[in-house]
Amino acid sequence: MTTSTSDLTPADSVPDRIRAEALRLGFDVCGLASVDQPWPASARLAEFIAQGRHGQMVWMETTQARRSHPRAMWDEARSAIVLGVNYGPDHDPLAALTHRDRGTISVYAQGDDYHELIKKRLKALARWMVAARPCQVKVFVDTAPLLEKPLAQAAGLGWQGKHTNLVSRAFGSWLFLGSVLTDLPLAPDAAETDHCGGCRACLDACPTGAFPAPYQLDARRCISYLTIEHAGPIPVEFREALGSRIYGCDDCLAVCPWNKFAKLAQESALHARDALKGPALADLAGLDDAAFRALFSKSPVKRIGRDRFLRNVLYAMGNSARPDLAGAVGPHLDDPDPVVRDAAAWALGRLKGVA
Repeated sequence: MTTSTSDLTPADSVPDRIRAEALRLGFDVCGLASVDQPWPASARLAEFIAQGRHGQMVWMETTQARRSHPRAMWDEARSAIVLGVNYGPDHDPLAALTHRDRGTISVYAQGDDYHELIKKRLKALARWMVAARPCQVKVFVDTAPLLEKPLAQAAGLGWQGKHTNLVSRAFGSWLFLGSVLTDLPLAPDAAETDHCGGCRACLDACPTGAFPAPYQLDARRCISYLTIEHAGPIPVEFREALGSRIYGCDDCLAVCPWNKFAKLAQESALHARDALKGPALADLAGLDDAAFRALFSKSPVKRIGRDRFLRNVLYAMGNSARPDLAGAVGPHLDDPDPVVRDAAAWALGRLKGVA
C-alpha cells in the first residue's frame, strides 16, 4: 500500500490512535518500535545458521540477508507496529501426555490457522492507517523473513526467554505475533527487559535437550522442528522422547512461571476443537489423504501432509506401551511411503517388546 509521504511529520497522537484501532480490531496488545536502531538479533541468527542448528530449514539460509534487519526487508521503513493475539488454552497442555493411546497436538494448532486470522486484521489496520494519515505500510505474519520476536521485545510486548520464545507479563507464553512496517516516524515504546532471573524451568523441561545453553536453541533436537519441519525419518535417538507428541511440543512454554498471568483466548476460532484435543491414535492411523484433509481443514497441521503426520502418529503408537494398537500399525508396513513404512516397523518392534 503506497501513498505520498512527503508532508509527514511526527505526531504524538498517532501512536495512541493506532493502539486504540488495533484493540478495536481484536488484537490483544500493540506496541511500537523504531527500526532505525542496530539489530543484535542479526548476529545471533548468523551464529545459529553457521552452527547448522537450523537443520533442514534451508529457507533460513536463503533469506538470511533479508532477516538481518527490518530495514533489509524494506529500506523505507522507519517504525514497526507489533501486534499480539492471545491464544491461551483452557487446559494444561501437558496433561494430555499422560494418555498414551491419544495424540498430543501443540496448543497453537488445536484451533484454526492463526495466519489468516491475523493477516486479515493486519490488513484492516494498515488500511485504517493509510486513510487516517497518508503513509506507506507493509504487513507481516511469521511466514515472512522478519524476526518478529526481537521486534516484539523492542516494542515492549515481552522478552525472549531462555527458550528463545516470547514471554509476556500479561499473557505468559501464549501470543501470536504480527507486524506492520511503516515509513511513519512514530515514537517507540520502551523495550521490555528480561524477567527470567535464575529460572531454568523451560530448559529443564525439554525432553530432547534442545537448549545447548540459555537463550540458545538447536532446532535439530527440538520436537516441534522434528515433527513439523523435518522431512524423512526422525532420528532414532529422539523417537522415544516424542512420547505422544504428534505435532509440535509445548513443554518449554507450558512450564513457564509467567503463565500464572495467562488468560483464555477471547477469539473463539483459536479455541481447541474437541476433535483435536487428544485424538485417539488408532483413529488417526486410519486416515487416508482425504480424511486427513477433512479433519485438519483450516488447521496448520494440514500443511505437513498426511504422510509426515502419519509418521508422527506411528512413532506415538510405538511409545504407547499399548500392544492392542499393533493391529492399527500393521497395515502401514505396506504403505507407499518408505518413511511411513519405517515408522510402522519401528512402532511394531516397540509394541512387541511390551506384549
